[in-house]
Amino acid sequence: MSLPSRSHVLGALVSLALLGCGDDKAGTASATMGTTTVTTAPPPTTGGGTLQPNTTDGSASGDATMTGTTTTTVGVTSTGVPTSTGSTTEQVKFDLGVQPDGGSSGCSGNGGGGGKPEFSFIWIANSVEGTVSKIDTFTGVEVGRYVTGPDTSGLGDANNGPSRTSVNLYGDAAVANRNGGVTKIAARLEDCPDTNGNGVADTSTGPLDVKAWGQDECVLWHHPTPTNPLAYQEGPRPLAWVGEIQPDKCPAKDPPLWFGYYKQGQNLGAFERLDGATGQTLDMVDVPWSGNAWGPYGGAVNKDGDFFVTGWSSGPAIRIAHDTLAVTVFVNNGFPSYYGMALDAKGELWVAGCDSNIYHLDPASQIWTVVGTGPGCMRGIMVDKLGRAFIAHNGFPAGIVVVDTTTKTILNPSVPLPGAVTPVGISIDVEGYVWVVDQGGWAYKVDPETYQVVLQVMGLNQPYTYSDMTGAGLDLVVNPQG
Repeated sequence: MSLPSRSHVLGALVSLALLGCGDDKAGTASATMGTTTVTTAPPPTTGGGTLQPNTTDGSASGDATMTGTTTTTVGVTSTGVPTSTGSTTEQVKFDLGVQPDGGSSGCSGNGGGGGKPEFSFIWIANSVEGTVSKIDTFTGVEVGRYVTGPDTSGLGDANNGPSRTSVNLYGDAAVANRNGGVTKIAARLEDCPDTNGNGVADTSTGPLDVKAWGQDECVLWHHPTPTNPLAYQEGPRPLAWVGEIQPDKCPAKDPPLWFGYYKQGQNLGAFERLDGATGQTLDMVDVPWSGNAWGPYGGAVNKDGDFFVTGWSSGPAIRIAHDTLAVTVFVNNGFPSYYGMALDAKGELWVAGCDSNIYHLDPASQIWTVVGTGPGCMRGIMVDKLGRAFIAHNGFPAGIVVVDTTTKTILNPSVPLPGAVTPVGISIDVEGYVWVVDQGGWAYKVDPETYQVVLQVMGLNQPYTYSDMTGAGLDLVVNPQG
């Protein structure tokens, strides 16, 4: 994979202690917003809505172990605002014949991993700051940093506890705050309303230009979650846009957004589908949960708009049907320890375990498979257009596990990342490069062919994001052929 020539900018690595594996939340009252430095290596020659990590050595194995499963459709509580039979839901269209990144005339969308070549960003949450960084994946330059919610008590903006981000096919981002609420941010300046009437859109231009909550005009809406401590456990985690395509074959500007949180008092996973334009609730579904403290943990949407969710550690794994809101529970008869999750091009589920196992679920056959093991706690996971799953792991040395999702074999049991502290999240950009978010305060851009780090973004603040932070995951299921 070749890269355009770029200037080499030197940056110093930050030395930090190893952070724990669980759902690391937040941070420190002394957290400050800083500059972002980009370190590059020579390019490779080929290419509305207002756990402590398990670092024991693992083994790579291509022998699939069947764990067995049953699939159960459970009784759930669901409400629609409007109901799922309303016009908003019925207008959603999916067409695998469409190529959202094909540059159809008149299309102004296609951001993130499904984006036009000139438009590609990764959105990484700075959890201890209560902000999210918007980074150009070509240059590594942070072009915006945004406060993600209104909770400025206690640790200030850090009290929002942002983590998961999701990018839709149009390019806009949503951020889940673990202390409550979901926020939508526009990717394009022209989509930021001039609310104060001064003739320009007032918005952040980088890490040294962070607007106060309510002052950045590219922050489009915020959808709050219940404030009753018995109603939720530290707010939303799973978050995923629907891959909605319009009749003109262009990505919808305001597709629906799924997210979930935990009603701890009732031991229920709570899920909402929001109107992408307003942040208003369209549908609500409550699902009996496992009792694990963090509740619903990871989420992704397939080509049909169904919402797949996994819980932390022992699960469960569920699917909420787009059209009927019926819930299917996929029971793993083993003793899993789920962490990150993603869907492949066929809409099959891949889960990285903090028990070092790599899990695969075929929803059609209802079979769970243990594909192999890695060298430590497995965190974020993402699948690329060539069917390779890349998994961030916290073994020693920390790095990436690479899996062939077609043959269900491990291609590389551990790709080391120089200076890695705690890799947590992983994503794919529009060029096919792999991005790894490290809680030490930086992100790596890695060539998937040579495993060379071609760029490193410094200046992040204990980033904690593992989700579809570029939009590549959504683009993969909607447009699997690329």
